[in-house]
Amino acid sequence: MQPPCSGWRREAVPTDKRRRPGYGKAVTEPAATPISLVLASASPRRLNLLAQAGVKPDAVAPATIEEAPLKDETPRLTALRLARAKALAAAAAHPGAFIVAADTVVAVGRRILGKPVDEAHARSMLALLSGRAHKVLTGVAVIAPGGRSAARLSETRVKFKRLTAAELGALLGCGQWKGAAGGYRIQGLAGAYVTALSGSYTGVVGLPLHETLSLLIGLGWRAR
Repeated sequence: MQPPCSGWRREAVPTDKRRRPGYGKAVTEPAATPISLVLASASPRRLNLLAQAGVKPDAVAPATIEEAPLKDETPRLTALRLARAKALAAAAAHPGAFIVAADTVVAVGRRILGKPVDEAHARSMLALLSGRAHKVLTGVAVIAPGGRSAARLSETRVKFKRLTAAELGALLGCGQWKGAAGGYRIQGLAGAYVTALSGSYTGVVGLPLHETLSLLIGLGWRAR
């Protein structure tokens, strides 16, 4: 289903035609309020990605959960588990709404690179990624009113060029490593050093749009 450039539009809602006292013509009024859509994330990038597809959530409600991987848990399972946990937490606070939640994991083999705690930590991550390929795994979970749910995993292979000392310094100096899994944002300066990408670009940014819209529509959400 292709969204029009002007954005998605919700399906028509049945109307109730009533006559106002003292007036001779019918007035058309909405009969119901549309079910809301909640994005369970504080990430402005995820909000911007939805806007790119013409989708505007009715509410943004970040879910606070423990994001540490479990012992012996693979990166794929971590991304999916955390996305589901965020969706469940948001659904408990917003019953009757469609919930969208996501979690992004950067992995080198089975090693998960989380968000760096400081510049030195970011430097070690970027040095590890320099000149080699890694995977970006984004789990997406959707919960519909009534409790039905579904989740999907977006897996993308990204390869960086071998970074020079000056390039590494530039990546650290721009500050885009802050709050970014793996210590970089592909939509920022780091994108200039990507030599190959196989998979979903929007998944690397933080919310794979194809998978997200497929899950929403599959669970009965109707576009605006």
